[in-house]
Amino acid sequence: MRADTQLTIAQKTSISDIVTSADTAAERHIVETLAAERPDDGILGEEGARHEGTSGRRWIIDPVDGTYNFASGSDYWCSALALVDGRELVLGAVAHARSGDVFVGGPRHPSTCNGAPLGPIPDLPLAGISAATYLHPPRMREAVVAEPFRRAAQLPATIRMLGSGSMDLVGVATGLLGCWFQHTVADWDWLPGAAIVAGVGGATRQLDVDGVTWSVAGPPTAVEELASALTAEG
Repeated sequence: MRADTQLTIAQKTSISDIVTSADTAAERHIVETLAAERPDDGILGEEGARHEGTSGRRWIIDPVDGTYNFASGSDYWCSALALVDGRELVLGAVAHARSGDVFVGGPRHPSTCNGAPLGPIPDLPLAGISAATYLHPPRMREAVVAEPFRRAAQLPATIRMLGSGSMDLVGVATGLLGCWFQHTVADWDWLPGAAIVAGVGGATRQLDVDGVTWSVAGPPTAVEELASALTAEG
């Protein structure tokens, strides 16, 4: 517990994969709001919220994306939601608490920041832009993860590893980051930001490489280059 905020912190799967009392409180608030406003919709939350619903629509909730950053005092974290209808991604929303900026968009809904239009994303090659990603250091010992990562990571102009997938994807949509790739991404870390990237005309892809799913987003040309590198032999 941090004495200055009375924030409780618990480890989940690793020393950097944690949950705080703020995560659970935020998810509870979102679930209660959705239950009142959209009672027939399903819910899937990172911190355990589950509701099947009857409408065919489901809300994907990440109450605090970048919890390790949040608990460490960094402002590089956000709250994120996505709405899916069956298997179709409809909308994503990402709220950055420090700035107050709220990003909303989807494949059929042009992305906005606080209501102002974003984009379109310029179609740039990978060699001229940054790539944001994330990799727990122990996973570098696994060849099925390390080798595709190595092939992809040597191609961009530079690599950024900042610790919040939804914030990274918003960065791609706004031009602060060039593109994004990461392995084994949970729906709540992928769908909200992927929707916003799609809403500015960016490409989003998920591909299987030796049983590992990689998620890639950014300018169409850069995404194709990343996909080729990730799936290349040897």
